[in-house]
Amino acid sequence: MTGVAAKSPVAVIGAGSWGTALAMHIAKGGRTVYLWGHEPEQMRALAKDRSNEHFLPGLTFPESVQVLVELSELPSTCRQHLVVVPSHAFRQVLRTLLGLPAPPRLVAWGTKGLEKDTSLLMSNIAAEELPPEIKTSAISGPSFAGEVARGLPTAITVASENSETAAEVSSWLHHHQFRAYTQEDMIGVQVGGALKNVMAIAAGISDGLGFGANARAALITRGLAEITRLGVKAGGQTETFMGLAGLGDLVLTCTDDQSRNRRVGLGLGKGGALQQIIDQIGQEAEGVQSAAATWELSRKLEVPMPITEQVYNVLYKDLPALKAVQNLLHRDPKHE
Repeated sequence: MTGVAAKSPVAVIGAGSWGTALAMHIAKGGRTVYLWGHEPEQMRALAKDRSNEHFLPGLTFPESVQVLVELSELPSTCRQHLVVVPSHAFRQVLRTLLGLPAPPRLVAWGTKGLEKDTSLLMSNIAAEELPPEIKTSAISGPSFAGEVARGLPTAITVASENSETAAEVSSWLHHHQFRAYTQEDMIGVQVGGALKNVMAIAAGISDGLGFGANARAALITRGLAEITRLGVKAGGQTETFMGLAGLGDLVLTCTDDQSRNRRVGLGLGKGGALQQIIDQIGQEAEGVQSAAATWELSRKLEVPMPITEQVYNVLYKDLPALKAVQNLLHRDPKHE
């Protein structure tokens, strides 16, 4: 027998901007990718247009992206699944995948957030819902969907407690100007990915108030300190927060208006109403939910997180944005 063995297919579960971008990128690496989202009408439109005009207009799907209107259409030979849905839908999606005639043998996810009410990481949810023989992995890092879909240079982290699993998921992604580094710190990678969204709201609020570059830099730096404190207390490694899934994703999300969470903060800083801002953005801003879950987790773990506290108060306690910043600035001096 001659020739190169065919690469195994991947199912991408979630057809928003990030799920679609990842499906397109994986397909460019020579794999068949099955893309499914929960709204049948949306999936029919994607199948007809061969593009996701709502989230990634003007970008045509590679030929090897196959759009599924119903998840039941997924071939039984596709046992590698990449879940890219909002955190509030993650648990139910895992249950749905387990109900397939051929359940996955590997589940990776690009979901960044904490579960509402429980403050659990996605890996905690996976441990509760999936049998131990199913391999798991999390991907995170500085990666705007539109840039990935257009093939612009990007680097992310693929984390798994099993190095072979991390390498397998990395092989889906590591091509065409896209670097996928591997590591074992699942907790740190996920904490960095979830909490940077909260800090992006804070940075957006500061910029919306017109406070300038000095204030933004201070928020990013002190925000990283908060993320690291909580992440280490939760079981992550300090070095992880200096990497792509920590500092890298934090800087990206706090400084560029492609970030939905930063745009939420900008709107709040300019005096806008939260629900109106979210409606205008038209996509999930994970930091809004993560702020509440992070604040609860910080109290449970007894980790001081003053920036997170003020973001939470703005989002859920109707604290004026200016007052939140003043609360931070008027705190007692601290040793860095």
